[in-house]
Amino acid sequence: MRIGVDLGGTKIEIAALDAGGRIALRERFPSPSADYGATVRAVRDGVLKAEADLGATCSVGLGIPGTISPTTRLVKNANSTWLNGKPFDMDIAEALKRPIRMANDANCFALSEAADGAGKGERVVFGAILGTGVGGGIAVDARILTGPNAVAGEWGHNPLPWPDPNETPGPSCFCGKRGCIESWLSGPGLAADFARATGHRATAAEIAGVASRGDVERDAALARYETRLAKALAHLINIVDPNVIVLGGGLSNLDRLYTNVAPQLAHYAFSDTIETPIVRNRWGDSSGVRGAAWLWPDPAP
Repeated sequence: MRIGVDLGGTKIEIAALDAGGRIALRERFPSPSADYGATVRAVRDGVLKAEADLGATCSVGLGIPGTISPTTRLVKNANSTWLNGKPFDMDIAEALKRPIRMANDANCFALSEAADGAGKGERVVFGAILGTGVGGGIAVDARILTGPNAVAGEWGHNPLPWPDPNETPGPSCFCGKRGCIESWLSGPGLAADFARATGHRATAAEIAGVASRGDVERDAALARYETRLAKALAHLINIVDPNVIVLGGGLSNLDRLYTNVAPQLAHYAFSDTIETPIVRNRWGDSSGVRGAAWLWPDPAP
């Protein structure tokens, strides 16, 4: 039995997978905010309770909104900022008295979809998260590709490629740069683009919902979004050339992405043909916790 833990800013999700990948147990509870010690205890207590309910000791994998620095072994780049600079994986291992495995939550998404999701059976899977932020992960042979700097797949903090004149220098990004893919393709990025173009405010969900009913301004905002997504994914294809691209996050629920983006790839990618499919994820908001569990290819630590 494998336990996966998905640590978010507002919730912690725990799931146990049996040998066939079926969920044997699933729990969600609030995540402590701005309290590192309480976060360690919450993960520990949640895992121990799950194991008591299952009557088994399990392997434990943990997905976090950041990554472990290969140099310092401390968390970096976490938007749950109280984790940054902490030896979170070591503290969880000490709290549970066993080895654990930890990875970035976008990497867990890619791994989940590669292991038994929309990318199952494909050698190279790129998982693209389109939500409050833009993240990504790469799985090769159902193993996460991390890289020596632990930033493989972080496509959201590259600049939007082939920008139009009105897209430079681009919006400011929280990372301190301008024009990052995240600043265009995240939910807040879509909403900001709509506000700049129309002078009106709307959330990404509102834009998507009304556009499907024929609102011209909102349909135009989504058309711009689709072209930018095609540019960003074509750039990715030029570098990684994955067998499949799996979309996740709230904006991945837009049906029109799966018909309108792929035909534009050939205009930007450096190839005479583009065979890479863009597909919807299989596991939805369960992908992160499932991928954390799959950090252990074998169920016993």
